[in-house]
Amino acid sequence: MKFSPFGRTGHESSRIIFGAAALAEMSQETTDRTLEMATVAGINHIDTAASYGESEDRLKPFLADHRSEVFLATKTGERSGDAARAELEKSFERMGVDEVDLIQLHNLVDPDEWEQVFAADGALAALVQARDEGLVKHIGVTGHGVTVAAMHLRSLAEFDFDSVLFPYNHTMLAGAAYRADVEQLLSVCAERNVAVQTIKAIAIGRWPQGYEGRQFSWYEPLTDPDAIARAVGRVLSNDQLFLNTTSDATLLPELLMNADYYPTPTDEELDADVAAFGMTPLFDDGELATI
Repeated sequence: MKFSPFGRTGHESSRIIFGAAALAEMSQETTDRTLEMATVAGINHIDTAASYGESEDRLKPFLADHRSEVFLATKTGERSGDAARAELEKSFERMGVDEVDLIQLHNLVDPDEWEQVFAADGALAALVQARDEGLVKHIGVTGHGVTVAAMHLRSLAEFDFDSVLFPYNHTMLAGAAYRADVEQLLSVCAERNVAVQTIKAIAIGRWPQGYEGRQFSWYEPLTDPDAIARAVGRVLSNDQLFLNTTSDATLLPELLMNADYYPTPTDEELDADVAAFGMTPLFDDGELATI
């Protein structure tokens, strides 16, 4: 596993972050095995959310023994201050902790919700108060959709967030407008030492209509080992980026195989994967959100 400073937080985070959405509907026994695999491989950063089903509950036994060994991040999707504070306190209860390293405003991409969050009685003010009380150390913002990078830029212009999170893969970056927004966002984050997390690295696209096979994530992921290696390399070959693992935990071993040695794929190689696996962007123009 390779490690890098997680922005200005002072933490040396594993370049691969464990995406605990994978635990949403998982049994405790499988959760324990999955977390052991992740931590033995060197992952020292866990990212969950209040809305990820039973994820926070499933983390509780692990955190009882290993809290000091991991950077713990969660998220609130609430937009008012009172509701965000209540959800944060509920997250503490579910995980059996009394503080988190990072609290993130979850999927902040809708303009009307953005206005609510930044109001005097909005969620951001409540999270700042929680930080002042020592309940959270850092505050970040996350999002999906083709407008997310532009909205993160707007958020960073208004508040000095410690981290951002957004989709980053070859099909999303093929869109000229999205790529331009991402490049501008990465430049601002580099200047201000804001940590950059990426999601959906190995997404093929939405599940085909009528698909009835197993679905451990809301999108169809790559399963071919070589294609996964190239997709992981697309992210990790940029030293600025961290990669959050997929919610399909069956693919965690394949991702971890590339934690240290990964290719730096060419656009031609990635284009070939797009053609071979029928890859498409997860989000359409103007689409704001998904789970």
